[in-house]
Amino acid sequence: MDPGSDHEDVTGDVIRRRLRDTVIDVAPVFGFTMGFAVTHRVVVALALAIGAGLGVCVYRLVRREAVRRALAALGLICVGGALAARSGQATDFFLPGLVVHCAMAVVTPVLLLLGWPPMGLVVGLITGERTKWRRCAVRRRAFVKGNLVVLVGHLAMLAVQLPLFLSGQVAALGSVDVFGPPVLALGVLLGWRVYRRCVGTHRCEAPGPLGIEVSHRSPCLERISQS
Repeated sequence: MDPGSDHEDVTGDVIRRRLRDTVIDVAPVFGFTMGFAVTHRVVVALALAIGAGLGVCVYRLVRREAVRRALAALGLICVGGALAARSGQATDFFLPGLVVHCAMAVVTPVLLLLGWPPMGLVVGLITGERTKWRRCAVRRRAFVKGNLVVLVGHLAMLAVQLPLFLSGQVAALGSVDVFGPPVLALGVLLGWRVYRRCVGTHRCEAPGPLGIEVSHRSPCLERISQS
């Protein structure tokens, strides 16, 4: 049995498809940023953002694609819009995104230390493998290393966006936020490549008599054990 290799091609295709979808998902943020930059009115910017979000949902429905991702993005837009409308500060529109980056920056290191890298959990859900990958030390540590690349993306976005948010630079904050999803998507793709490189030619065997999966010794395991 080789759960690591059986789903790798499928998982790679899913990740690449989702990376392409991020280009469409930034339309609402782009609409808000351009609307406020031109009119300096929060109401107009919010109308453009919500309209773009609804447009993305309709686009996915027409193409018979899953709209959960678009609805989640629209939910964040509505929350940010409510905050901005209540305070009158356009920067509050980007507050939910900052909270997400902060949460990932805090939660991810804890999960990595506990041996539960979020990348492994997501891949397990995509492939249907769930948490079986944790039985293999090579794949578990490869997921940790790949997830570190993804974490760097969140930390970089937080380091750039937080000073802009505190200084009230809406246009700059919106511009960075527009490029945020592609940057994070690139981090996911690079993290996946790191995972694949670490796993290398490693193959997992069926669970042994004690329920522990026995793995072949691989160059990847040698490198990890020495690091």
